[in-house]
Amino acid sequence: STNSGCQTQRIANASSLLKDPRILIHDDATASVDTETERLIQKALARLMEGRTSIIIAQRLSTVRLADLILILEKGRVTAAGSHEELLATSRLYQRIYAGQLERA
Repeated sequence: STNSGCQTQRIANASSLLKDPRILIHDDATASVDTETERLIQKALARLMEGRTSIIIAQRLSTVRLADLILILEKGRVTAAGSHEELLATSRLYQRIYAGQLERA
């Protein structure tokens, strides 16, 4: 039998954590899951990221809004950097993405 995208994502997340890495890299770790599963993954990752360097690549701002530093990329270039609050105050692109995701929520 084949796994759904959600199941595959869960397996990938779990297997990466079994190795107890010092650095965590998650590339859209919650992209193919529903919002409730996303919340559960975020809670688990928050505990696992303590004391580790973590790089999270995400399109959902809810995944990165608590990060110490968020980088905004446009056409492969960093165009803004800061915390969620700083970017809401200074980055028009971040503001547009945030507003668009609020409307869909």
